[in-house]
Amino acid sequence: MARWNDFNDATDQGSYDVIPSGTLVKVRMTLKPGGYDNPEMGWTGGYATCGDTGAIYLNAEFTVLEGQYAKRKVWSLIGMHSPKGLEWENMGRSFVRGILQSARNIKAEDNSPPAYKARQLQSLSELDGIEFVAKVSTEKDQYDEPKNVIKQAITPEHKQYAQLMFGQTAPQGHPQTAQQGGHSQAQLQSQLYSPPDSAPHPAESYNNQWD
Repeated sequence: MARWNDFNDATDQGSYDVIPSGTLVKVRMTLKPGGYDNPEMGWTGGYATCGDTGAIYLNAEFTVLEGQYAKRKVWSLIGMHSPKGLEWENMGRSFVRGILQSARNIKAEDNSPPAYKARQLQSLSELDGIEFVAKVSTEKDQYDEPKNVIKQAITPEHKQYAQLMFGQTAPQGHPQTAQQGGHSQAQLQSQLYSPPDSAPHPAESYNNQWD
């Protein structure tokens, strides 16, 4: 019998346990287009989705890029509007701010002109394919089973950010001694956060997008 008629010799599909809540991973976010646009709100390119209840959101897929959970995928919604009030939208905007700060190496308290510009988007398309450090959480799905979600981005203030974003991942809870390209984590931190007179601001590469 042909292979696509008899599946008795196919390997079992197996199963994956959820990633432990609180795990930090570097991810790439891709957006599933929902075809909904509202230029007045900055929602263009068909990336937003309008649900049956009138809620607007981004349907995001996060792929773990490195470490123990490399290639694992997590799915989450990023709220943009809810008929019930502003809370969901505010949570979504805070998450996107964190994503931009993580991806573009901007500290939360940095209010310099380059940082201000780095927290802006010309188009939602800039979020499609963006890479950043994320914190994995768990929730219950509709069947009361645990599932992973991502609702928080890790920004440069976190002690593991530089290692996860720019170097090799070390096991959490253990001293991070891995080196990337011959540079220690301390050296990398020094390069990233050098004073303005000795190195360009980490957001300078985004200036020409708004000039």
